[in-house]
Amino acid sequence: MAGAAEGSASATAIPLLTSPGGPAEPQRGIGASLTPADAEAKTQGIYPYAADLWAEGLLWAALLRSPHPHARILSIDTSEAARMPGVRAVVTHADVPGDAAHGRKIADRPVFASDIVRHHGEPIAAVAADHPDTARLAAAAIAVEYEVLEPVTDPEQAFSAEPLHPDGNLIRHIPLRFGDPDAVGEVIVEGLYRIGRQDPAPIGAEAGLAVPRPDGGVEIYTASTDPHADRDLAAACFGLAPERVKVVVTGVPGAMGDREDPGMQLPLGLLALRTGHPVKLVATREESFLGHPHRHPTLLRYRHHADADGKLVKVEAQILLDAGAYADTSSDALAAAVAFACGPYVVPHAFVEGWAVRTNNPPSGHMRGEGAMQVCAAYEGQMDKLAARLGLDPAELRLRNVLATGDLLPTGQTVTCPAPVAELLRAVRDYPLPALPSDDSEEEWVLPGGPGGAGEAGAVRRGVGYGLGMVHMLGAEGADEVSTATVKVTGPVATVICAAVETGQGFATLARQIVQEVLGLDEVYVAPVDTDQPPSGPGAHSRHTWVSGGAVERAARMVRTQLLQPLAAQFGMSAELLTIADGKITSYDGVLSITVAEVLEGKELWATAQCRPHPTEPLDESGQGDAFVGMAFCAVRAVVDVDVELGSVRVVEMAVAQDVGRVLNPKQARARIEAGITQGVGAALTENLRTAAGLVRRPDFTGYALPTSLDTPDVHIVKLVEERDVVAPFGAKAISAVPVVTSPAAVAAAVRAATGRPVNRLPIRPQAAVATPG
Repeated sequence: MAGAAEGSASATAIPLLTSPGGPAEPQRGIGASLTPADAEAKTQGIYPYAADLWAEGLLWAALLRSPHPHARILSIDTSEAARMPGVRAVVTHADVPGDAAHGRKIADRPVFASDIVRHHGEPIAAVAADHPDTARLAAAAIAVEYEVLEPVTDPEQAFSAEPLHPDGNLIRHIPLRFGDPDAVGEVIVEGLYRIGRQDPAPIGAEAGLAVPRPDGGVEIYTASTDPHADRDLAAACFGLAPERVKVVVTGVPGAMGDREDPGMQLPLGLLALRTGHPVKLVATREESFLGHPHRHPTLLRYRHHADADGKLVKVEAQILLDAGAYADTSSDALAAAVAFACGPYVVPHAFVEGWAVRTNNPPSGHMRGEGAMQVCAAYEGQMDKLAARLGLDPAELRLRNVLATGDLLPTGQTVTCPAPVAELLRAVRDYPLPALPSDDSEEEWVLPGGPGGAGEAGAVRRGVGYGLGMVHMLGAEGADEVSTATVKVTGPVATVICAAVETGQGFATLARQIVQEVLGLDEVYVAPVDTDQPPSGPGAHSRHTWVSGGAVERAARMVRTQLLQPLAAQFGMSAELLTIADGKITSYDGVLSITVAEVLEGKELWATAQCRPHPTEPLDESGQGDAFVGMAFCAVRAVVDVDVELGSVRVVEMAVAQDVGRVLNPKQARARIEAGITQGVGAALTENLRTAAGLVRRPDFTGYALPTSLDTPDVHIVKLVEERDVVAPFGAKAISAVPVVTSPAAVAAAVRAATGRPVNRLPIRPQAAVATPG
């Protein structure tokens, strides 16, 4: 079979960024494809991550984790482990001096399980020893007597099961009521959808180093994405004042919205405080899978009403999120799922019931587009069903219903930001389709299933499907979004001090670009992050581009004023009449022209500023409220080849159009979109952390199948709409999350089109991709 259509390579260009004959891309500042400062060190393998750290007198830690998903702890005997040569300390729940439980919103997660184990892999005890092998052997020597209990693994059973926590199994219930409950459409379609447990699967497993301080405190070196929250959590558990705990952020080897595993950081700090020595822990891949949170597995029931022309009348939905053992961010994920349950479509009447419940399954938490990704797969499946029932083209049906600026969400919130959903959909719909493959035997590798695993070319059918998705930016429901940044200029060098963590989303590069743009300096240094700096909040929901980028911009503009005002006064003019461009300061009349470096010679200027977007409010008892600061939208067209006899799927091409507000770094924008699409393809076809009766099955990269370069389709970014959001710094919107949200739905729609099967489960199982006979 042949590959993609001829000439497809040229189609990967982004017209708005690289139009022939258009303006040349700037070499610095906003709009430049600035290379990350740490790129060379990372490619050479010399960039320091937490797993690389060392300290004098270093001890090694190991954790004992529960082999059961649900059990009562009858006794813990650490005596044999403590007697082993080389063992310096063994700690359990009895050795936690402060708060024994913690959590993001609900303190329901213990540092160590004390009486009840609630999920497979929950920490029971920790050991510090002279050698990592000794630590692991000592952890294995801890004798724990369990009374194994029946696990609650079905979230639907959580409502009637015995409480897993003192406050019950229900974390949150949101009943959304919008419009007339008696409204009925001429055409009604129903569907039941299931979304699996996607893992963030960071390339680097969790690691950390805790170092005791002379004042009785401790420093924790780890890949935190929210260091101040981690510091406060650790201080409370250690029984220390926050100023006696310092979190230093190391290199982050991959983060998909979250990478905190408190079950690692907190034992590390306890062991360092107990032994008086630095203590290091590097998680195995199995421990990484068992410890950190995952995407919420979700069960969704939908009923869509439409009129004879395909206009939506009413959407009814039930959404059940499996939070796993602890609450974590499930309340936030549920709010997004319920608010976006109808998608980027105008729906006059909507009635949605949403629940998040505890089970004995692995914990769920932050992951790109949490809540929004799950409902996108469901409501887009419903749109395909409506199109088939009405005999309409799937893209045409969507165009008749798309959301636009000024429309209302079912939460009653008006969409005030740019919402060019129709423009995005038309862009991917009108993009040329790849050529159909031929029967050239030398190109058999493009058959679904890959080399050696493919069937016959005659069994392959091609399908085309669409997905429209949306995400919210920043925190929601009254979250106090604030970030602080300092810009310091010494001679021709600027330093940015901001606790926004570079997780791979490109914030450190953006901060350099902002200062270059505002101050005209080439050399900009971004300081390492620790909790001695003012807080900047978590690295989630693309918030650092907006909130921390806004703080950097404000601080840089304050320094700019300090720079220009004396010069303007010297020449008897207003500072507003001076401009900075290409490293030079010039006046409006051309009389003054001097380099920035000359003016800064011998000077030190600095300023600190905060950025706090406009406030939001929690959803009320009817699911109503202005809960979100802003939204971003995406359209994806997927083209797939399906072997309808074997059920194997090959994603041939993904065409993407996205609402980005403003492109701040073209190469980075392209890379983030391509990465998001790839992650979405994984969620659609292969990624699912499987469990059996609450036990995680094969927690490794053999059992958990990430897409490789051979699975990655051609990604064509056909349009980036740069309609600036006036309330966002530089008008930019989130880039990374919305392709992850949208692409699984598009792949499912394409498989649906190829096979005629409903495809109501992600990832798509082979039996769901086998065509119905006849």
